[in-house]
Amino acid sequence: MHELVFATNNSHKIAEASAILGNHFHLISLKDIGCLEELPEDKPTIKENALQKARYIYERFGCDCFADDTGLIVDSLDGAPGVYSARYAGEDCNSQNNIRKLLENLNDKKDRRAQFKTVLALIHNGDEYFFEGVVKGVIMTEIHGKGGFGYDPVFRPDGYELSFAEMDSELKNKISHRALAIKALSFFLNA
Repeated sequence: MHELVFATNNSHKIAEASAILGNHFHLISLKDIGCLEELPEDKPTIKENALQKARYIYERFGCDCFADDTGLIVDSLDGAPGVYSARYAGEDCNSQNNIRKLLENLNDKKDRRAQFKTVLALIHNGDEYFFEGVVKGVIMTEIHGKGGFGYDPVFRPDGYELSFAEMDSELKNKISHRALAIKALSFFLNA
């Protein structure tokens, strides 16, 4: 079994990625390799943030790793919150604060189209690779569901009547932006 560092301590992300990658890979977290510091994440794009985090781990710990960055891109907000999705309501905010600010900013907007975009940056044997997943949908007018995390309670993907937070993990793992990027990673690693 190949050991691979996922540059996160988010247990939701680790579980989602492990389920998709299957038995050929043993994912380990930042905590598992003794990395307890906050990873740098100050680049202007989602792709650059993912690569910055992966390089940070590879350069300091010398192990194959991948890092992700995700943004919620809302058309009528000129792409916001985008690269600032995790800290949209401020540095010390939480998901509820971010959702509240998003809904307030969309209050007078008719166009609620949005997309989640995840970019994974993989460093494997010293080489860098990128994998992307995008899910289009709409921002709902209120919170629906208690599952998921982040903006999941207000994002309804196209073709579904449920928000991400209302879906069971099996369905979400099949269609989510991160799942699509991890599937592309899995295909590459298993080729």
